[in-house]
Amino acid sequence: MAKVKTLFVCSDCGGTTPKWLGQCPHCQAWNTLEESRETHTASQSEHRYAPLAQSGALRSLSDVEALELPRMPTGITEFDRVLGGGLVAGAVVLIGGDPGIGKSTLLLQALVSMSGQQRVLYVTGEESAEQVALRARRLGLSGGSVDLFAEIRLESIQHALLEKKPAVAVIDSIQTIYSGELTSAPGSVSQVKECAAQLTRIAKQAGIPIVMIGHVTKDGALAGPRVLEHIVDTVLYFEGDTHSSYRLIRAFKNRFGAVNELGVFAMTDRGLRGVSNPSALFLSQHSNDVAGSCVMATQEGTRPLLVEIQALVDTAHVPNPRRLTVGLEGNRLAMLLAVLNRHAGVSTHDQDVFVNAVGGVRITEPAADLAVLLAIISSLRNRPLPKGLIAFGEVGLAGEVRPAPRGQERLREAAKLGFSIAMIPRANAPRQPIEGLEIWAVDRLQDALDRLRDR
Repeated sequence: MAKVKTLFVCSDCGGTTPKWLGQCPHCQAWNTLEESRETHTASQSEHRYAPLAQSGALRSLSDVEALELPRMPTGITEFDRVLGGGLVAGAVVLIGGDPGIGKSTLLLQALVSMSGQQRVLYVTGEESAEQVALRARRLGLSGGSVDLFAEIRLESIQHALLEKKPAVAVIDSIQTIYSGELTSAPGSVSQVKECAAQLTRIAKQAGIPIVMIGHVTKDGALAGPRVLEHIVDTVLYFEGDTHSSYRLIRAFKNRFGAVNELGVFAMTDRGLRGVSNPSALFLSQHSNDVAGSCVMATQEGTRPLLVEIQALVDTAHVPNPRRLTVGLEGNRLAMLLAVLNRHAGVSTHDQDVFVNAVGGVRITEPAADLAVLLAIISSLRNRPLPKGLIAFGEVGLAGEVRPAPRGQERLREAAKLGFSIAMIPRANAPRQPIEGLEIWAVDRLQDALDRLRDR
């Protein structure tokens, strides 16, 4: 006999409590408990996850044969790059992003591209079949070989997956799917966890790659419990401004490829198209040399990118000067300004400092420190940096310039795009000279400023 039980589930960690509390007792987060009503069956002979609980033999790690997993290309080069080379059999991919940024468009393009060689299934819970057909016609896609299923009931979707046995399936979106075993509404914490876990079970058992689209909150994180990201194999996020014509996809978790891999797309009237030379997007084209601009070489997964860092230093008219960053970490800017004052004698205590990474890209690695400080010095002195200069390197609290990983790849990318001077940490100095690239190897921040002064 069915019994309805009320629980309160944490949207961050997925922990449950029998009553509402202001603070989650599991992860200590505040105001994250949400009411969930679940139906439990009193007599149940076998748990629904019993097929996954197969007993295995105890083996030595050295005896296990490591096989290279075959990849299934999607037909979109940039998407394959983010996935680590393509889809893997039985893999579950979760992709999130702001509304209207292009999640459904990209996956529909990928399915149409793959439908020529294998069977694919598109499960739409947000749109009707007619709406999906209109989008395909608008994009100029011939989706005659794509199986389309407009359904939000989990049990019907499971039946379709097991019956059709597609080579790849797309669920659009996981927040619209509901299970008949639970009485809570679609999109609730319990429904999202249950549906994601059941679809993952189907993917692992039948070897079907499943790509799930997830909604995001106003903070940009995937909606639902944090445990949802632990269930899946790969987590991808769309980045970039929805008003811009360019889209970025970054891998935050990937069991089959590199983390922080970046894919760059251009939004056109025919859908998303991969960008072959993404460095050109993040470099401004100035007619004349301008102060406050410095180009850095960053590493996004396995790809080196050149990004322009712009800084504006202006006299503050309030007691507390502003420190504002776009695309960079704000707390790190305050630390770099303190290092600049202590070890280079350049004070900005009465100046507003604004720093921006051009093109909407988000830079998280500390190798941007040297380029940020050079751009600030250039703006403060109102003097452009030498033409063709590129810089990278982490700046420590003691004023030292620390090396960055994969420095040779960054330098080769800079030389390929025509840069002539590279200011880098001494530990990253190449053993063999790079044609057309002059190397300025520095040990400390003061050495970098002396180089600019001598120039």
